[in-house]
Amino acid sequence: MVTEANSKMLLSWAWILTLFLSFVGQHVTFALQDVTSDLFGTDNVGTVAAFGDFNSDKQTDIFIIRNHSELLIFLADLKAPYFKPKVQLTKEAFPGDFTITSVVPGDYDGDSQMDVLLTGHRKESISKTVVFIFWGHNQTLDQTHRVELNRTFDDQPLVMDFNGDMIPDIFGSVGVSSQVCYLRSRQEKCETALNLEVKMHVPHSNAFIDLNKDFAADLFLTTVDGYETWINKDGNFTQTLSVKKPENANQVGQSAFVDFDGDGSQDHLLPVCMDKACDRSAIYLVKPGETEWVPVLTDFRRKDSVWGFVLSPDFPITLHLGDYNLDGFPDALVILRNTSASSTQQQAFLLENVPCNNESCRAAGRMFLVHWEQSDLSAISKAAVATFFDIYEDGILDMMVLSKVEGKDELVIHALKNNFEADAYFVKVIVLSGLCFNDCPENVKPFGVNQPGPYVMYTSVDSNGYLKNASAGQLSQSAYLALQLPYTVLGLGRSANFLDHLFVGIPQPPGGKDLRKQEWTAIIPNSQLIVIPYPQNDPRSWSAKLYLTPSNIVLLTAIALIGVCVFILVIIGILHWQEKKADDREKRQEAHRFHFDAM
Repeated sequence: MVTEANSKMLLSWAWILTLFLSFVGQHVTFALQDVTSDLFGTDNVGTVAAFGDFNSDKQTDIFIIRNHSELLIFLADLKAPYFKPKVQLTKEAFPGDFTITSVVPGDYDGDSQMDVLLTGHRKESISKTVVFIFWGHNQTLDQTHRVELNRTFDDQPLVMDFNGDMIPDIFGSVGVSSQVCYLRSRQEKCETALNLEVKMHVPHSNAFIDLNKDFAADLFLTTVDGYETWINKDGNFTQTLSVKKPENANQVGQSAFVDFDGDGSQDHLLPVCMDKACDRSAIYLVKPGETEWVPVLTDFRRKDSVWGFVLSPDFPITLHLGDYNLDGFPDALVILRNTSASSTQQQAFLLENVPCNNESCRAAGRMFLVHWEQSDLSAISKAAVATFFDIYEDGILDMMVLSKVEGKDELVIHALKNNFEADAYFVKVIVLSGLCFNDCPENVKPFGVNQPGPYVMYTSVDSNGYLKNASAGQLSQSAYLALQLPYTVLGLGRSANFLDHLFVGIPQPPGGKDLRKQEWTAIIPNSQLIVIPYPQNDPRSWSAKLYLTPSNIVLLTAIALIGVCVFILVIIGILHWQEKKADDREKRQEAHRFHFDAM
């Protein structure tokens, strides 16, 4: 029999064990693990150019350029190495003097199969960009019926949905005018895009993303004089705002758009160099509809050294964005160099989005903090590009870093698994074209074709009872190794509450009066949502397929429960053994007393 004192002791020890396990489960770590060999084996050479689900198996594949003239598609597999080269375009598929500069997967003819657009230049005209499209058919690329656009652009084009038919179009500049090219039924049609005569900045960072929170993607242009916002009104683009670059900026990098402070609107982030050599660097932010730049990172000091952005003819200064720690505020990966005259250090760094702690960023409310001591990143020397990628399709963003090797032209690919152990939550959303559902041509699966322009936003309540929301655009940029993922991952922080509302919108067609937007309620955290906007003009009929990804808390809860149960059983066993010994002792004493009285 267990006494009351023993029961209290048992409960006390159980509570202590539970508290300890809870503390272990809530401990946050930022460890990275090199998994390059698991992913690629020894085949980790080339330039990662794009991501997309080429074979519609709900696994994201990787598009890699080699030798500046070959394209390899590494298909995701369930066995190591987890990415294997299956489809390729050799240099024989292009003119003999053609150099590939970028890759943009998408469905350019509307048959719900992934095609591949490649940009590049010929040896005799490096300043002009040529565009090729290779048609996808039955999970292969047709190399015999490629299309070469009869337009040569001044720069790499922006892939966007200009006319709102959910088929990607090709937007670029030719001289002082802008052109858009359509490929309906694989027939090329190019025309003047905007009532605009202005020179685009080269390299540009044009974007196709909602900038006024109406869920219809707008057009952002990078001109030689600054930045222009063209709002989508009833399917037609109208110029509404012009912004100059920051006053003290000597050189500017690529603009990026992200919901930096979690207010549901897209903020404009801009990395800049304050001097010609880029020894002094900064990152600025401007809110939508405003013209005042706010610094969110100016301190690049690391102990006794100062770091800055890398000026390179191959890769413009770029922020690759993603919510690394799932706290609801997107972080960034950048390439920095040590500006000391005797140093050649160049590596990737993680910039964490944290609350503002100084007066200069107060208007933004948040700022970037450089993780200087990230040993796994610092182990990769001469890094050239760094981006986020969900390697294991579990909603946690991992990293890919491309580095240079002395004496070699090809870049080396490094894959780093994010061993993030804090129990934070997310929602992962991919919006498809909605061109078909159960009646797709040739019975193809309508999953996975990269679609530019959809916009996603959620509203929820955090663990403290405060309303929170966040938003993201899908594939808003495509030029200069934008390396955007074909889905959006929105962090929810440590709140395990259902999402109260999840909104999804797609681009407007010309003359469209009603917004094409749908709302879903009570979305389970840690889920992947595949949204099929079919039919496109009837949002109430859109469907969403939900796939649940178990959180770490499930495993931790199971471990805690099993641990507590085992601990209780051990304590009960010990107490039972002690009680049995006490009972045996009492019986012997009773027997001894009985025989003594009998005498």
